Amino acid sequence: MIKEVCVENFTLVPSAIQKGADRIELCDNLSVGGTTVSYGVAAKTISYCRNTNTKVMAIIRPRGGNFIYNEHEIDIMRQDIHLFKELGINGAVIGCLNKANWIDEEALEKCIDAAAGMEITFHMAFDEIAPQLKWQAIDWLASHGVHRILTHGGPLSTRIENNLPALKSYIEYAAEKIIIIPGGGITSANLPLLSSELGMKEAHGTRILGNL
Repeated sequence: MIKEVCVENFTLVPSAIQKGADRIELCDNLSVGGTTVSYGVAAKTISYCRNTNTKVMAIIRPRGGNFIYNEHEIDIMRQDIHLFKELGINGAVIGCLNKANWIDEEALEKCIDAAAGMEITFHMAFDEIAPQLKWQAIDWLASHGVHRILTHGGPLSTRIENNLPALKSYIEYAAEKIIIIPGGGITSANLPLLSSELGMKEAHGTRILGNL
C-alpha cells in the first residue's frame, strides 16, 4: 500500500521520508484544508525528494474556502501547475466545483490540460459533490485522465471509521477505472483496520506514519 503523507511546507518532509513515506503531498495552510505552496518551497521539496526517489504531489489551490473559482483563480492555478511542472514535480492535486455541487468541467479541463504528463489527484472537493452524482463524477474523472480521487467518504466532521460503507462502495465501483485514496483522520493507529476493511491501494494523511 502506498502511504502518501500530507505535509505543510518543507519542514516535515525529511522526517516523513525517514519514517517511510512513499509519496509526499505538499501543502501550505493546512488549517484551511491546504493551499498552494510557494515556488521556493516546491523547488526545495522536489529537489530533496528526487534524491530519495520519493514522489511529490502538490495541492493547487489559490485560497481556502469553497472550491468554486473565478476565471482569475483558474488562471493562477494553471500558472502554478506550469511552474511546478518545470521543476519536475510528479503530480498536481486539484478540484473545481460549480454552484450545483458538480464538477466545474470547463475549469477542471483547463487544469488537467495544464497538468498533461503529470499524475492528477482530484482532492476532497469530491466529498462536496451531490451524493446522487458521486458515481457519475467517478466516471467523468476517470474518463478525463485523472489518476486518483482523495475522499473522506463523508463530511470531514465525521470519523473516517464511520464512513467505511461509502468508501467501500467507491472503491468497488472505481475498480480498474481510477484509484480511490481514503484520507482525513487516518493515523498509524487506525490504518491497519481501514486497510483490512477496505483493501485500499493507497492511503493519505498527516499522521499515517505517526507523529513526524
